[in-house]
Amino acid sequence: MTALVRLAGRAASWSRVGTAAAAATAPSPLGLLAQRRRAFQGVRMETAVSKGGRGALVVLEGLDRSGKSSQCARLLSFLKGKGYDAEGWRFPDRATSVGQMISAYLANESQLDDRTIHLLFSANRWEKRALMESKLLSGTTLIVDRYSYSGVAFSAAKGLDIEWCKAPENGLIAPDLVIYLDVQPEKAAERGGYGGERYEKIEFQKKVAEHYHSLRDSTWKVLACGNSRVWNCK
Repeated sequence: MTALVRLAGRAASWSRVGTAAAAATAPSPLGLLAQRRRAFQGVRMETAVSKGGRGALVVLEGLDRSGKSSQCARLLSFLKGKGYDAEGWRFPDRATSVGQMISAYLANESQLDDRTIHLLFSANRWEKRALMESKLLSGTTLIVDRYSYSGVAFSAAKGLDIEWCKAPENGLIAPDLVIYLDVQPEKAAERGGYGGERYEKIEFQKKVAEHYHSLRDSTWKVLACGNSRVWNCK
């Protein structure tokens, strides 16, 4: 079993057995737990809690073409095989009306101000928040390809103030586990289809990596993508 799979399995298990006690003193289904869980380097995220236990929110982050989508799919398959109720999500969700505007922008089919597109990315996460909360509280573990950290890192890489970038994320649900797939931009550029979307430029991805580094804290699990045991987990 790979490090990636072990981490996700632990997160799902923590949420199954660890939330009932916390819920006993929580004033609402979104009671606030430990500051570490809520902290996103200054962004006040909230933790969903239910008396009957809940699913885990597992987020995979990384540069474009770092392998997030492939690893999310493998993790989802693994967890389902172990009997967990699990779903795979990704942001942006291009199926919504907001997501369609984002998709057109990423494909270079439209032009938007940097602040406008940043707020659209955040709105895309907010429009899924209620459903995310409902899924978690019902016991479903969510494996999410990109979350708020991507939004902040990519917009900050454009030169926007990082504190301004964080502000719209206040109140979104905090992940139980963040896994960062660490890959060199030059290595990611070797993957098929690279360059097909707006942000897939090596120099820009280097800036994104710098901002990811500033967002990371000791709770993140960083996995080097050069390790074949990570890329080929089963």
